[in-house]
Amino acid sequence: MAEQHQTRQDAELMQLVTFSIGEEEFGVDILKVQEIIRTMEITKVPRAPQFVEGVINLRGKVIPIIDLRRRFGLTTRSHDKHTRIIVIELSNMIVGFVVDSVSEVLRIPASTVEPPPPVVSGLESEYISGVGKLEDRLLIMLDLNRLLSGEEQAKLTQV
Repeated sequence: MAEQHQTRQDAELMQLVTFSIGEEEFGVDILKVQEIIRTMEITKVPRAPQFVEGVINLRGKVIPIIDLRRRFGLTTRSHDKHTRIIVIELSNMIVGFVVDSVSEVLRIPASTVEPPPPVVSGLESEYISGVGKLEDRLLIMLDLNRLLSGEEQAKLTQV
């Protein structure tokens, strides 16, 4: 019976959009991603939270843009030809996340994902839902629902 459960878990594939911020590679559930766009002109918003870069107009909708580098406390860098905005629905709100580059869409067995280790250096572990073990690298799985607190989400609706 345990073998049958393990086989089913191995067969369960997770589909992830993978992207880079600095030297780290992250993954998010593809079902949460609405689209991936090139960077465009971002309008600054006065008194917005520190991690909010501004807003964009995407086909008539104003979308707040969050710089994940700032969110994770990393040094900011100017956008280049690889920079992308991942548009995600988060708690009935559309939000764009600026990432250094988008890598690929991956399918990995759910069994290769482990809970985050108790001590995760360099990144607040509350955002991490797990670590995917790939052949030659590790993939940090982000829990998008925990990326912004309820209070921060409320501030975003005011942006």
